[in-house]
Amino acid sequence: MEEPAESFRSDRVDLRRWRMSDLDALERAIRESLDHLVPWMPWAADPGRRQTAAFLTRADEEWETGRTFAYAITLDTEVIGGCSLMRRIGPGGLEVGYWIHSGRTGRGLVTTAVAGLVDQGFRLAGTDRVEIHHDVANHASGAVARRLGFTEVQRVPAPEGPLTPGESGIDVIWVMTADQWRARKAGTRQAS
Repeated sequence: MEEPAESFRSDRVDLRRWRMSDLDALERAIRESLDHLVPWMPWAADPGRRQTAAFLTRADEEWETGRTFAYAITLDTEVIGGCSLMRRIGPGGLEVGYWIHSGRTGRGLVTTAVAGLVDQGFRLAGTDRVEIHHDVANHASGAVARRLGFTEVQRVPAPEGPLTPGESGIDVIWVMTADQWRARKAGTRQAS
């Protein structure tokens, strides 16, 4: 089975595959960011060591099966968030998910991490598109998609309705095709 890199640098941040030794750092990042995460992340409503350990176990299992490739976002070795490439939107597609510590927002770190993640996704054979899905009320997630040049293609009712206090129940779907990503990267190199 083909996999993305287990660790890589994306401009100012490093991404690496989650490991069980991240338990304390991940638990701390979540705990310190609850006010920031609870409105958007269903898993943040019930934080705790057992749930965090279960996530790390599941992340390892899903990596091995190729279902999800979950990464710690680190800055100077400190865990500051997480992001994933997920095979849940059909053949040829990968969905990206992401979050960051509340003390690290507004610095472009998530955008930098997601750019690296998208690049890894398009290196996998058969990937023709990468998507970002978020609730319409989550403007920060939409800003990441917009900054990276994703195209908004649809707004649809969330199948399960709102799952968190901040959600409206309307999902925004953004798409980046492999051709768009290559053109964007070529344009970025020419501008440098």
